[in-house]
Amino acid sequence: MYKGIALSVLASVTFGVLYFYTQLLKPLDSEETFAWRMLATLPFLTLFMWWSGDLKHISAIFQRLKQQPQFILWLIFSSFLCTTQLWLFLWGPINGRGLQVSLGYFLLPLIMVLLGCVLYKEKLSTWQMAAVALAVLGVSHEIWRIGTVAWETLYVAFAYPLYFFLRRVFQTDHLGGFWWDLLLVIPVAVYLGFYYSDSVNVIAAFPYLIWSVLGLGFLSALGLGSYILASRHLPFVIFGLLSYLEPVLLAFVSMLLGERVEAGEWLTYIPIWLAVALLVVEGCLHLRKQKMNQQDLQQKIQQSSGQ
Repeated sequence: MYKGIALSVLASVTFGVLYFYTQLLKPLDSEETFAWRMLATLPFLTLFMWWSGDLKHISAIFQRLKQQPQFILWLIFSSFLCTTQLWLFLWGPINGRGLQVSLGYFLLPLIMVLLGCVLYKEKLSTWQMAAVALAVLGVSHEIWRIGTVAWETLYVAFAYPLYFFLRRVFQTDHLGGFWWDLLLVIPVAVYLGFYYSDSVNVIAAFPYLIWSVLGLGFLSALGLGSYILASRHLPFVIFGLLSYLEPVLLAFVSMLLGERVEAGEWLTYIPIWLAVALLVVEGCLHLRKQKMNQQDLQQKIQQSSGQ
């Protein structure tokens, strides 16, 4: 459990850094940035999997493909669900739609929690129920305020839960499945990077972009790899609630990039930030309780030894 929590927090912090990091990739546009992100992430992800001992999952999926050729249809659909989200993540801040994308990440954990409760019969603690209630309040206010929900918000909120649910159904909920997601989009990345655009000449004209792309690949592999591993180690409910750390960071980064939270939007963000605070408090109380239990156990052992 704690390994999954640590991986989820690491992923959220890395994604927050990535949201701001897109500014270092100018003058590349969102499609060019996406292309080079895919091309740079796959090698770093392979190294990450070598370090984590997950390379075996790549060959395991290949063996399944040899035995079940139709399995490629799921892998293609999985790649589409995954990589279109990665494209949208970069497209948002570059095109001034960062807050719309970040709102999708606010709504995403609620959908994840709902799936966990309905499909996997997972239970919520009192603190978690209070956090969900606050999150529902914030998201509901935003929907009421604007009268509709942007397509970016809906796609993030519903495509990701579908992706994670189907990964468990098809038993590709590990880094090997994610590696194949990236591999299958490489032809698209090559087309966007070398034929559709003039990005090669742009990178040649701005040599700093070489280091920026390499940094993008490293951060992407670290964040996405940690996120995928966290999804495997955590129940759906906990994984969903921990995802609230990411949209908080994304909203702050969006504001650093020049976007502003209007007066009427504060009732959206404040309840959600409070929900995150409740989860942090619950985590601290749980750690404190666990530490006290360990101390009590040690005292009992010492008393037994003294006798």
